[in-house]
Amino acid sequence: MIIKKTAAIGGGVIGGAWAARFVLNGLDCKIFDPHPEAERIVGEVMANATRAFDSLTDAPKPEPGKLTFVPSIEEAVEAADLIQESVPERLELKQKVHMQIDAAASEDALIGSSTSGLLPTDIQAKMMAPERMFVAHPYNPVYLLPLVEIVGGARSDPAALDHAHAAYEQIGMKPVRIRKEIDAFVGDRLLEAVWREALWLIRDDICTVEELDDIMTHSFGLRWAQMGLFQTYRIAGGEAGMRHFIEQFGPTMSLPWTKLMDVPDLDDALIDKIAGQSDEQAGDLGIRDLERIRDDNIVGFLHVLRDARNGRGWSAGKALKSYEERLKAMAANDV
Repeated sequence: MIIKKTAAIGGGVIGGAWAARFVLNGLDCKIFDPHPEAERIVGEVMANATRAFDSLTDAPKPEPGKLTFVPSIEEAVEAADLIQESVPERLELKQKVHMQIDAAASEDALIGSSTSGLLPTDIQAKMMAPERMFVAHPYNPVYLLPLVEIVGGARSDPAALDHAHAAYEQIGMKPVRIRKEIDAFVGDRLLEAVWREALWLIRDDICTVEELDDIMTHSFGLRWAQMGLFQTYRIAGGEAGMRHFIEQFGPTMSLPWTKLMDVPDLDDALIDKIAGQSDEQAGDLGIRDLERIRDDNIVGFLHVLRDARNGRGWSAGKALKSYEERLKAMAANDV
């Protein structure tokens, strides 16, 4: 299934970035968001996305698609091949929106939800044709980070998930099918564990938010960016590999090092502490400034990973390499 027309329902941080990825990959996108400043917000996201996309690859890029703001969900999804819902994380709202999408979309349209943790079975519960609905959970910035978690619900058609996999590959992403439906899927479950522990470390004055970020970015963050958890620990096991690592460090899991099962009270004092330290850390850098710095760094990482192993690529760089090869093939076919 070749995707030509798309729809974005919701134009916030995630929805706007989805629209940018669609448009920059040559797909027309109709977007609906009732926020009075939606066009300004999405326009700023689009500007940063275009800047980053221009530096991501020298491969021939498609002519950008057309982005059109429309006044209703029904108008947005009409004739769309792929519909991406990115409304706030409230189950009742998502169910209502998906009922509207369901009623107006063409029968073969793919319907993905950007939810960070709600179960697709719950979201699709009130749809008349739930078989084409699934979770397609991305990571910010959607226009650069290739991963999308594909999660089917109890009533999702496996064929629709296969079509979704191909559709997201078409726009340069790395789809990963989550084998069982589970709250928060895989990535967010890992992130939540780290976030919870970080909140305790700030609450108990073990470190500041800037010091914590420095610890992550100057150590294991660099490892995770290119090798993940298990391969990193395989190396830590030396020549004996993973089995030795587990035998050596496994017993420490029973030690009371962390507070992962406890949640700190996010009272005003803790919120003020985190927000104040975060403001101090950012200094005079605004959100769009930070986004551009982040995007430049991600592009650089992806280039290094693409060129690794004598050009064969590694980790997320392999996804970029595959995407570039697809772009070149498309350009050659157009000649």
